[in-house]
Amino acid sequence: MNSKKQLADIRKEYLQDRLSEDNIIRNPFLQFKLWFDQVLKLKIDEPNAMILATSDKNGIPSARTVLLKSFNEMGFTFFSNYKSRKSRELIQNPRASIVFFWKELERQVRIDGLVEKLSRKESEEYFNQRPFESRIASIASQQSEVIPDRQFLEDKFEMIKQEYAGKNPLMPFDWGGFLVIPYRFEFWQGRENRLHDRIIFEKAGNDWKLSRLSP
Repeated sequence: MNSKKQLADIRKEYLQDRLSEDNIIRNPFLQFKLWFDQVLKLKIDEPNAMILATSDKNGIPSARTVLLKSFNEMGFTFFSNYKSRKSRELIQNPRASIVFFWKELERQVRIDGLVEKLSRKESEEYFNQRPFESRIASIASQQSEVIPDRQFLEDKFEMIKQEYAGKNPLMPFDWGGFLVIPYRFEFWQGRENRLHDRIIFEKAGNDWKLSRLSP
């Protein structure tokens, strides 16, 4: 059997739950919290992993996995080196999409939003809570820049680690957080026969308009 045939034969029925206009919370942030709390109870690896999609000023897209570090009704927060590709693109074009896929619950959440940098004070509060080695790594790595080899990075890490031994590493000026401010949510619940539930919330002034999409 060739790989094309093997891929075509992959099938899964989604039978765990349903999502309807009757059982969804009318506040998308609270609905997200409900689902996220349920994921946390499962104790799966990286429940806060999300795909972050960005594009540059010419509309060329890129995507990668990052970790959600906090959320509230203001938006969703993650951190990065401000010289990385994703950061450069967000500075050029401050819009993004984030996607959470929790296969254990047969659920997906897509969020589109505008993006703002966090204040330096907010970023420092998070940076100073990180493990010592993670802070050293943030100083050592010029994210997305070409380096000669792995040894170059490890040598730089060890040099900076020794430099800060017994000290409190300061957050680099080119490192910090972003806030994704949603204007659209889509909650997806897998259903049998591929007739999935898709419910969207779209920002309408100070309110949210709810609609159902065909799968």
